Amino acid sequence: MHLLTWLSFGIVLAIIARIYVIVITSRSSTSRGRGRAETCHLAVFLGSGELYRYIGGHSSEALSLVSALDFSRYGPRTYLISDGDSLSEQKACHGASTGGYQILTIPRARRVHQGILTVPFTALRSLLGAMYHVTLAPRLFGDSTFDVLLLNGPGTCVVLCVAVYLNRFLGLPSPRLVYVESFARVRTLSLSGKLLRPIVDRFIVQWPDLLRNGGRGECHGWLV
Repeated sequence: MHLLTWLSFGIVLAIIARIYVIVITSRSSTSRGRGRAETCHLAVFLGSGELYRYIGGHSSEALSLVSALDFSRYGPRTYLISDGDSLSEQKACHGASTGGYQILTIPRARRVHQGILTVPFTALRSLLGAMYHVTLAPRLFGDSTFDVLLLNGPGTCVVLCVAVYLNRFLGLPSPRLVYVESFARVRTLSLSGKLLRPIVDRFIVQWPDLLRNGGRGECHGWLV
């Protein structure tokens, strides 16, 4: 039993060390600039959330962020939405009428007013759905791997980041993670922002007060 305890401790320590190396390497690495003729497979997570079903919320912000891009270069594009979020799907179709794009659905990690005891089960289901699109589909069906994954706050984006880091842990191709904090977060970060700030490749806020504590991040003013 003593040997088994030390073996378990060694495995946990090795996993933590591997994750630490991945995070540090991701932060320090810089992406190669793309030539004018090269394209970028951009994935964008759209998550209005159930409380914002009628006004768009995060989805409207995310689509506004990408609206100024040259779709002839940023393509194919993939829009990831939570199941049942028909408004985000409609907005994506309306805003992406040009160029090649696809819409993929993943289960919600947590629903509004969901009991805390059931969250681990829905989060696991959401993680499996994210892993299917990020890890399995490119290997099984030859789907192209995302080059960049853009996130801006909804809870399910945490699950997507976990799926991406599983790819990195296994040495598989993975997208660069760009997190843009919601315009509505003026003085404090969202819970997703607090969780993902240390691990995403680029962490961007739209209000300078969010960086007043000297934490990691960059501010470029209003982006939406």
